[in-house]
Amino acid sequence: MMALPAELAARSTLSRVCARCSVTLRKQYITPNGFLKAFQQQRRSLHGRDAPNSTIARPPAPRAIQSSATKRFSSAFAQNTFASGSQQSASSESKRILAPDDLFHSFTHSPIPEIRRRAAYIRQHASCPHHDHQPHGSAPPRGVDFECPDCGIPVYCSAEHWAGDYEKHLEICDTLRQINEDDHDLRSGRFFPEFEYAGPQMEEALVNMTNWDTFLYTRQFEAINDDRSMRQATRLLTYPITIGSVIHELSPYSIKSGGRLTTEGLKSFSALRYTLHPRKTGGGQDIKGLRVEAPPVRLFILGARAESSLPRDVWTQLAHLFPRSRIHLIFIGPESMANRDDEFPLPPRTASNPYGAIVEDRVWPTMKISTIVDYYHTIHKTGYFYPYDPYFDCFVMFHPGLGHPASSHEWEETLPCLLETKAPIIVTGYTQEDMERDIQWVNKKASGEFDVLLEPGENKFRSLRWDLNDMDPQDVSAGNWGVWAFRGKRYEATRKDSA
Repeated sequence: MMALPAELAARSTLSRVCARCSVTLRKQYITPNGFLKAFQQQRRSLHGRDAPNSTIARPPAPRAIQSSATKRFSSAFAQNTFASGSQQSASSESKRILAPDDLFHSFTHSPIPEIRRRAAYIRQHASCPHHDHQPHGSAPPRGVDFECPDCGIPVYCSAEHWAGDYEKHLEICDTLRQINEDDHDLRSGRFFPEFEYAGPQMEEALVNMTNWDTFLYTRQFEAINDDRSMRQATRLLTYPITIGSVIHELSPYSIKSGGRLTTEGLKSFSALRYTLHPRKTGGGQDIKGLRVEAPPVRLFILGARAESSLPRDVWTQLAHLFPRSRIHLIFIGPESMANRDDEFPLPPRTASNPYGAIVEDRVWPTMKISTIVDYYHTIHKTGYFYPYDPYFDCFVMFHPGLGHPASSHEWEETLPCLLETKAPIIVTGYTQEDMERDIQWVNKKASGEFDVLLEPGENKFRSLRWDLNDMDPQDVSAGNWGVWAFRGKRYEATRKDSA
C-alpha cells in the first residue's frame, strides 16, 4: 500500500534523524555555475550546520512539509530550524557581497574571484568572431581580449572589431548582460527563497502544468516575485519538471491539434501513466490491508553530467508529482560522477554490484537514486536491467549531443540498444539547432526503425536562465530549451487464416 502524503512526510523526517548517526562525510565542492554551492550554503545556514556534513543517505530536507504528522515527529527540529533561520536572516546583510542594485560588473574586474577566473578562461580559449578572422578573412585567428562595456564579457579581440560588428553584437548584448548579472547574483551572498522547494501536498490539489507560473502556484511554492529569482529557480527545476510534464497524466502535451503528442506517443505514455497514477486499492496499515504494489518506475538518465549532482530536493519534486508510485532514478554515463570524486569514493565492483553503482536509497520514501559510471550500451549487452517493460521504464537524455561531431560517436552503439527496448526515450536540446541536429542524426542512423512520440518543439518547462559557452561567448543557450521523444518501432502482428 502506498502511504499517504502525511505519512510520507513523517517517514522522511524520521529517516533524516536516523541518518545523523552516519559517519560517512562528503566534502563540499563548487560547480562551474555556482548553483550547488549557493544551495548548500543556504541549507547549512537554515539548519544550523557550519560544516558540509550531509551524507549520501540524508539529502537536504524540504522546507514546505507542514503536515500535522511531521510536526509531531519533528517539533524540536522545526524549532531549531526556525531559530537558525532567524539568525541567518539577521546576519545575511553582513555576509552579503553584492547589493541587489550592484550586480553588473566587468568579468575581468569582478569582485568575485571565480568570475575573474572565468574571464581569464574565456580570453584563453575563445576566438574573435569578426569576419577578418574567419577562414577566408584577411587576418589569422585571434583570441578575445576586449570586453564590451555594455555586457561586461570579453567578446572581441579589439575595440575596433567590436565597433565594426556592433550591429551584430547588439543581437545578444542584452542577453549577455543578463547572464552577467545572474552570475553575480548567484554569488552575491543573498538569501535565496527560490531554492526553498514545496513538499508533498494532498492528491486532491491538482497540478496545473500549463507553464512555470501555474505549476509553481498549484504546487504551493513560495511566491517568486521577480524575473531574476524565477530564472535562478527554473535553472534547477527544469530537469525533473521536464520529465514530469511529459509523463504526467495532466501533461500539457496532447494529441489535439498543436499538442505535439502523436498517437504512438499516447500509447507509450498512457502505459507509463497507468503505473505512475495507480488506482486506490483500499489497503490499510494492518495485515488484512496488505496489497500487492507495482514495481518502481525506472527512469534511466543517460549521458548524465551536471544533472546527476543536482541537490536531491530538486529531484524529490518528481516524487511529489507521483505520490502513490515508486520511482527509481538511474544516472548512467562516464561523466555521471564528474567533479564529485571528493564527496565519496566509488564503491568497488563486486559480484553483487558489478558496475560499482552508488545507491542513494533514502532520498525520499518513494524514490531511490543510483549512479553508474559507465556507458549504457556496455550494461545493456549484459542484460543487467533486463527485462524492459513500457509500463515501468523510460529513458531520458538531457542535451545528449547525438548529432554533435565531438560526441556522436559515443552514441553509435547506444542507439540500437535503446530502440530494442521499445521504451519511450525523452530527449532535450540546448537550442533549436542543437535539437534538429540530433533528430537528423537519429533519422540517419535508424531511418524507419523508430516512431516519434512527441513532436520536436520548445519545452514548456525550459530553463528561463540563459547560459554562456565559455569557448564561444557568441553562443548562448537555455537548459532543456527544446524537447521531443521517440521509441523503437513496434510491428503489429497479423494472423492469416489458413484456407
